[in-house]
Amino acid sequence: MEWRDHGILLSLRRHGEAAAIIDVFTESHGRHAGVVPGGASRKQAPVLQPGAQLDLIWRARLEDHIGTYRAEPLRSRAAAALSGRLALAGLNAVTALLSFALAEREVHGALYRRSEQLLDLLGQDEIWPLAYLNWEMALLEELGFGLDLSQCAATGVNDELIYVSPRSGRAVSRHGAGDWADRMLPLPPCLRGDGPAPDAEIAEGLRTTGYFLQHRLAPALGHTPLPEARARFVDQFTRRI
Repeated sequence: MEWRDHGILLSLRRHGEAAAIIDVFTESHGRHAGVVPGGASRKQAPVLQPGAQLDLIWRARLEDHIGTYRAEPLRSRAAAALSGRLALAGLNAVTALLSFALAEREVHGALYRRSEQLLDLLGQDEIWPLAYLNWEMALLEELGFGLDLSQCAATGVNDELIYVSPRSGRAVSRHGAGDWADRMLPLPPCLRGDGPAPDAEIAEGLRTTGYFLQHRLAPALGHTPLPEARARFVDQFTRRI
């Protein structure tokens, strides 16, 4: 069996003396692992960096075998990732969440394209956090845990929507929350694509998406904690507020 695709390198681990097993998120074949002969060599080290865009040829005798990759670089993101602490933390959060959330060999073409676009913005610290927040929203949507922020779950109105129900993932208005307001999650305007997005609002949005990642997505996958890389990114981001 053989196929060719392009993908984002999520992780790498040594295999034997010189080979490496890479986990790659590809556009047409989903998250897919394979062995790269010589992947642990000094020659391959600059190519096989997390976040790198790779041209891949995968071969195996049978479809369910791990198979081998021939990996050629399309685009390195190492320089952007190393441009600052926020960029590096952001890259690690994206690759860790994709590894955590995606079932192996399950295709998510739209999410792949969103992920590629997000990683291409690495190093642009003024716009990256909002792009990352939107990406987390897309991740939840793709995996069946999308938020419905179109109208109030309690009253049906679509103004003064300032909360998200932790139970339903739906928007709730100021009036509709009533005595339950202190139990609601924040709904900053940036989560609905409204107006400018100051860092404080983005931080509120990350609190809300983080709740659904931790309390909805993770239990559904049989996992307990989210990858620590996400918390490190949020911490790094909130330090600048």
